[in-house]
Amino acid sequence: MEEQIQNLWQEVRELSLGTTPQIDRLPHPPTPLHFLRHYISQNKPCIISSATLHWPATTLWSSPSYLCRTLSSSSVSLHLTPNGKADSLTPLQGLTDQDQAQSNNFFYNISNTAHQDPVQSNQKNCSISYTFKKEEICKPNTLQPTPPSNLGSAPAAPAPLCFASAHVSTTPFPTALSKILSSDLEAKFVAYAQQQNDCFRSEYKEILEDCELDIPWASEALGCKPEAVNLWIGNELSETSFHKDHYENLYAVVSGEKHFLLLPPTDVHRMYVQDYPAAQYSYSEDTGEFTLELEDPVRYVPWCSVNPYPSPENKDREMSEFPLYFNGPKPFECTVKAGEILYLPSMWFHHVRQTPDSNSGLTIAVNYWYDMQFDVKYAYFNFLQSIHCLKPHDPKPLLENGDVTDSSHGTEEK
Repeated sequence: MEEQIQNLWQEVRELSLGTTPQIDRLPHPPTPLHFLRHYISQNKPCIISSATLHWPATTLWSSPSYLCRTLSSSSVSLHLTPNGKADSLTPLQGLTDQDQAQSNNFFYNISNTAHQDPVQSNQKNCSISYTFKKEEICKPNTLQPTPPSNLGSAPAAPAPLCFASAHVSTTPFPTALSKILSSDLEAKFVAYAQQQNDCFRSEYKEILEDCELDIPWASEALGCKPEAVNLWIGNELSETSFHKDHYENLYAVVSGEKHFLLLPPTDVHRMYVQDYPAAQYSYSEDTGEFTLELEDPVRYVPWCSVNPYPSPENKDREMSEFPLYFNGPKPFECTVKAGEILYLPSMWFHHVRQTPDSNSGLTIAVNYWYDMQFDVKYAYFNFLQSIHCLKPHDPKPLLENGDVTDSSHGTEEK
């Protein structure tokens, strides 16, 4: 079956997407009919240049003073993390010997209950929390459940992974912008203004007229208005791990640049999607420390295990653990600049980095979520994801659950 799956990856590229890492770049916005025929219906991404140059935001938002003045009375959702990697896989570090033993027991048991109802799981009362500083954060290690041992005598084991969500606070916009601009690794936190609940229309009403509330040619092609419009303000330290969304996404960069890695839905097995226990960061202004606590009752999040940019010391190990990603076709790569829009089709896996504007120090973007059609393409993906594809030299299936679960809720970047 693995050979047939790999043939699918290649055929999709040869027949539709192209065999180079680049995606189509249109010089100007397409007609609704052209967009529908050549991109939406084919589930094919593209970049549209000169798409938002008529927005007042393209000039006004390059000035932090304008934003602070106009939004002086607004409070916005601010996401804080130790390293800019919210809604991503994070190792559990800094445990005492006793807590490490408890953690080993916990992760050994969840390996056998990951697909049960968390409320019914016998782990529902298990909660592990610990405090650490930024410098204790390390690159993720692959979850390796360890059999339970007597408390205090458990053998050392690689730190297991959890799915960590950011600390979110409602903050006056001038304060939020100051924290974003001062974010760096020495500051013990990275601040990112965003909230995926239609935050642009709910939290930034004073600047709504600076850009359009929908993309007219996209709305006509899709036959609807966007369900949500979100605003993103951050710096180069904010990064988004691989994930997918059940939305048609029109992603407009207003200031700075966004750098995307893209993989089509047919490449789902290359993402090594697994269930990870959910955890939440809490940040203390007094101590400058983050606390990460597993949710209680236990909740599992299906998430992509692949880090496309492993650290030098982890590169060989990660390439060995995730050969379908690193040895398969190269992901599509694109940079979306100010004034451009990326059409990101539903179900496409994407990883995002960003570069701030050299003058303002900010990367600002607005994205438009349109409902996807749950049609035959969705059924095909659901079927494909249900197929067990085996790792080389490993009898365990990469995917143990055929259900298509929306892993977009709560993701840091869309």
